[in-house]
Amino acid sequence: MKIDKKLIKELVDNLDEFKLTELEYQSGETKIKVSKASKTSVATKISDNVISNNKAVLNESEEGIRIKSPIIGTAYLAPEPGAKQFVQIGDKIKKGQTIMIVEAMKTMNHVPSTSEGIVKSILVKDGQPVEFGQTLIVLK
Repeated sequence: MKIDKKLIKELVDNLDEFKLTELEYQSGETKIKVSKASKTSVATKISDNVISNNKAVLNESEEGIRIKSPIIGTAYLAPEPGAKQFVQIGDKIKKGQTIMIVEAMKTMNHVPSTSEGIVKSILVKDGQPVEFGQTLIVLK
């Protein structure tokens, strides 16, 4: 098997562009996984546990229904800058209600709630990069 250095370089560039620590690519039987260790990953995790209004966000062991990101991209908590957020802590939401937008490749993707409940915590900040499967919101 010949190694496609151009593809690997492109994947590594995507790690930097989307501020990811790991990326996996598969085409047919070829599977490539690139990752990098970062000295700032601990600091990033700590800063991600506090949202912009300085209310503490509980950690990943928090009990509740988790709504996860369906794609890699940039999370936006409001439909446009300066607008009211889609949801806030304490809001009662319905299944299918938009909880935020994740922008990927210049496309705004509305993320619907997968369940009914009350917003217990918001685990991402506005404009923060998110990964596929990352928990965005926890519901009671």
